[in-house]
Amino acid sequence: MSGKGPGKHVFKGATVYIHEKGKSGAKITHIDVEHPELNKIIKDKEATFAAGKPGGFFIGLKKVMLERAGKFLKKKGSKGF
Repeated sequence: MSGKGPGKHVFKGATVYIHEKGKSGAKITHIDVEHPELNKIIKDKEATFAAGKPGGFFIGLKKVMLERAGKFLKKKGSKGF
């Protein structure tokens, strides 16, 4: 399902870029998703995976990331972030 739905929480102010190879230090063209709260779930230098879906893509989380995401959601509740 794309768009709003139960259990989906918005990161207000998240920025998404397509970062072009050779510009601003990029060694390959890639997509950057930036929001300070995201680093509470996926730490600097950790790798994960992404896959396409109708309307966009999703980022899969490894076990340790899932644990952090659960703690993050518990702490933040439905206040928004």
